[in-house]
Amino acid sequence: MAGPTSRDVARLAGVAQATVSYVMTGKGSISAETRRRVESAAKELGYQPNLAARAMRTRKTGRIAVVMGIPIYNPVQMLVGAGSVAKDTGYSMEVHSVDGGIDERSARIVELAGSGQYEGVLSFAPTPDSLQRVIPQDVKLLVAASFDERMHSAGELADASPVVELIERLVELGHSRFLHVAGAPGFASADGRVRGYLSTVQRLGVESLGVVGHAWTGEAGADAVRALPNGAPPLAVIAANDLVAIGVMRGAAERGWSIPGEVSVTGWDNYDVSPFTYPSLTTVDNDRAEAGRHAMTRLIAEVRGEDPGEVPSPPIGRIIWRESTAGPAD
Repeated sequence: MAGPTSRDVARLAGVAQATVSYVMTGKGSISAETRRRVESAAKELGYQPNLAARAMRTRKTGRIAVVMGIPIYNPVQMLVGAGSVAKDTGYSMEVHSVDGGIDERSARIVELAGSGQYEGVLSFAPTPDSLQRVIPQDVKLLVAASFDERMHSAGELADASPVVELIERLVELGHSRFLHVAGAPGFASADGRVRGYLSTVQRLGVESLGVVGHAWTGEAGADAVRALPNGAPPLAVIAANDLVAIGVMRGAAERGWSIPGEVSVTGWDNYDVSPFTYPSLTTVDNDRAEAGRHAMTRLIAEVRGEDPGEVPSPPIGRIIWRESTAGPAD
């Protein structure tokens, strides 16, 4: 059975067949609403343009290269998000993981951009500002910099603003004493959360029992609670990630402190186990797939000659309130 054609897409979208071609090749002046209708129809029908034929007709390859280093965790969600946008807009995405530092990644980008196989290159790691000047002008390069040079989370993924919301909400619930069990220093995410914590407790005029831990381990969380004075509760603990938070919960249980009655606990990253701890853990979910979608959307806008500045930047971090946080018990 033959697959859907551009004529089928045009019929469903209510446009001319030539308009479908313009949308898929990035040619012509097409309104955002018309482009949206065509792309929606193509997605609904499962239509994929013939990339080889398109390259012969237009000198466009329909291919995007994604470059990243070797990260400390699996970036599959980010790549799935980027890939979904590429597919929905008629592009083929290829991922190139480069072991090494910024020089090795930059050399690989120059190689890919000069190969004539790609219309755009998306880098999730930093590159020199001069790199754009040494690649072909008709190849678009977008540096999303979701990781730093050591492949630690950076940019949108290191946004610490949810810390402010966590503390503000806990103060509304009646908490006036806080502790931050921080991640390892030198990570943009950990350093940003420390700054957000300190500035917020100072602004709200609440008591801080300190910034401790400085590691991404459950043991750091447990040790932080074991070291607290007997009169520490009622207390709200802002943990660097869910593993640290689970350690905090363990330490509180050892001391006979109830959660959330005497100690409220928040984590970060929404680990798979977090809804199933007892009590379930309040945490921040970083939507890495959305970060990938946003970066790819911006790159494709540039490839098509559109203004990438018009692409909205959605929030990446979302607080999931669960049972580990409540007002202090009377």
